[in-house]
Amino acid sequence: MAQVLEFKLPDLGEGLTEAEIVRWLVNVGDVVAIDQPVVEVETAKAMVEVPCPYGGVVTARFGEEGTELPVGAPLLTVAVGGTASSGTAVSAAAGASGASGASAGDAESSEYSGNVLVGYGTAGPAARRRRVRHESAAVAGGGGRTEAKAPAPVQAPAPVPEPVDGPVPVISPLVRKLARDKGLDLREVRGSGPAGLILRADVESALAAAETTAARPVPVPAAAVPAVVAEGGERVPLRGVRGAVADKLSRSRTEIPDATCWVDADATELMAARAAMNAGGGPKISLLALLARICTHALARYPELNSTVDTAAREIVRLPSVHLGFAAQTPRGLVVPVVRDAGTRTAESLTEEFARLTESARQGTLTPGDLTGGTFTLNNYGVFGVDGSTPIINHPEAAMLGVGRIIPKPWVHEGELAVRKVVQLSLTFDHRVCDGGTAGGFLRYVADCVEHPAVLLRTL
Repeated sequence: MAQVLEFKLPDLGEGLTEAEIVRWLVNVGDVVAIDQPVVEVETAKAMVEVPCPYGGVVTARFGEEGTELPVGAPLLTVAVGGTASSGTAVSAAAGASGASGASAGDAESSEYSGNVLVGYGTAGPAARRRRVRHESAAVAGGGGRTEAKAPAPVQAPAPVPEPVDGPVPVISPLVRKLARDKGLDLREVRGSGPAGLILRADVESALAAAETTAARPVPVPAAAVPAVVAEGGERVPLRGVRGAVADKLSRSRTEIPDATCWVDADATELMAARAAMNAGGGPKISLLALLARICTHALARYPELNSTVDTAAREIVRLPSVHLGFAAQTPRGLVVPVVRDAGTRTAESLTEEFARLTESARQGTLTPGDLTGGTFTLNNYGVFGVDGSTPIINHPEAAMLGVGRIIPKPWVHEGELAVRKVVQLSLTFDHRVCDGGTAGGFLRYVADCVEHPAVLLRTL
């Protein structure tokens, strides 16, 4: 006898609490194998293919593509316990699509993996899916197949929420902060998520209702009313990667008292050194890798900038290793992949890791671990054809080095005017972790290494 099991959106790790359905990889009626990816979702960190721990026939899918679901919400149901050849699972798929499902522990070990789905789910190779075809179902259903959907909730008058004691279930810290900043008591908000979980939409609705109630008509002279120049306009939701970037940048500007210093540097010798490295054959060394090597050596001399601030404890935490983030523009928005232990890597190793992470960023396959844990960020905005910038620090880091384009410019070299390859370097830093003297010393050391790469030989 087949059992219908419900598979819920699992915990994807790194504190992620919701995900958007990008693409379904299976249809109702498909046979799926244990640990086979069934849906592609987008979190605030990356694109994730979610594997299903059950093997059987898909009986229902919950959520259309583009729908945002909280962790723990139903994704699909699978009929397990029968085989496609005997027709047991097929009959379950046809007749039990609306079933709520048994628990995963009721299935036999051969029908579900039992692995904990955190991060990128269960282990094991994904099997190719196959579609179940059976004549009886085609005749009974008129030759077509309909996709089961979650039952529509019955709309009833919402009772007035009563204050509750203890912690209030909220979908994410950002939603809790939104309520706190707006002075909204979450105990008076009724959550629409699973088990009363308070979603962002619940908080925004409560704030809108409060504003409407508090609004009072104020007579305004006709001459003072501005003319309406446009109506409507496109609204783009701030969610997924773009929403996460917006939240992080806003938090950075709110919490970090940043300052920026910059300097022009003659990069002619650095470019010549790179050309010499690549002339001898073997893997090519990227310019970004050389700049990363310079950064890690500079951070060893000025460790104040490889730190973070514990605002609650009012302490500066200096970090022992350099995990170097670098800004990468992708079709999904700006992301900052992180190269682990960049200070211990060679130029060749850095080049390979930059290339791997950049390609993963373009393909949308970066893992949450690839995007977290950075201690310092290198931002090469020169690829956009600009000279300078005042970048926003990647919270909770303490500094970011910006690199502009390298172009021929008039430059005084050895007492004479010459055309040299010049680059503008800028450092944005958290003024809590150091003063201008330290920041200036760091930037000057970076500029000296760019102008005279042999300076690095003193620290090798």
